[in-house]
Amino acid sequence: MAQGYLPGERLSERLRHVSSAEGERWYRTLKAGTGLRRLEIEEETSREVFDGLWPLTEGRRLAKKRRRVEEDGFTWEIDEFSDRELVLAEIELPTETTAVRPPEWLRPYVVREVTGEQEYQNYTLAR
Repeated sequence: MAQGYLPGERLSERLRHVSSAEGERWYRTLKAGTGLRRLEIEEETSREVFDGLWPLTEGRRLAKKRRRVEEDGFTWEIDEFSDRELVLAEIELPTETTAVRPPEWLRPYVVREVTGEQEYQNYTLAR
């Protein structure tokens, strides 16, 4: 997976190219806000649109391999970054107050909780 961020101050626009066994797909995502609750609107786009905008992400890119694991009705996304020694686990929760505990298979690998730490957000990691 390759991600890049377009320049912008109040609104973050991300481009994403996903290559998997099912083929290749391209996405545009708008994000706004901070914290646990943020606006995120994602839509699939064409390779042509992606290729036209991708040069604008120069200097704001990252690459990672994502694995999805279903556990207790939730989907854990495990991202292994290609350009640094970093692995992050993320889960989307239905509400800000939903209690979550890393599953048994993940606990031995968790060094610490980084939710809310800006330095571990993809937008920041892409710089």
